[in-house]
Amino acid sequence: MSDAAFYTPDVTALIPEIPADSIISRTLYSDERLKVVLFGFAAGQELSEHTSTYPAVLHFLSGEAAVTLGDESKPAGPGTWIHMPPRLPHSVKAQTAVVMLLLMLKGKA
Repeated sequence: MSDAAFYTPDVTALIPEIPADSIISRTLYSDERLKVVLFGFAAGQELSEHTSTYPAVLHFLSGEAAVTLGDESKPAGPGTWIHMPPRLPHSVKAQTAVVMLLLMLKGKA
C-alpha cells in the first residue's frame, strides 16, 4: 500500500454480502508494523485453532461468535475487543454472520 491515509466511514460496508458456507477476507492495510484484515464469516463457519508469531487484536463489528483463547471459550458480539499475545492458540466460530477486524502487530514481539 502507499503512504496515503486509509479512510472509510463504515468498515462493515467493505464486506459485501457473505456467501453461505464461506469466510471472506480483505486486507485493508499492511506495512512493516501493522496488518489489518477485515473478515466476514457466514453463520456456522470456523477459523480453526492456530497461533501467530505476532500479537494481535480481534475487534468484532457485527454478529455473534464463540472465540477460543487457549483453553477458554468466550462469547463475542458487536464491540467485543480481544488482545492476544504471540503464540496463543485461538479459534473463531461464527454463530451468526460475523464481521471482524484482525490487527496483526508486526513490530518487535
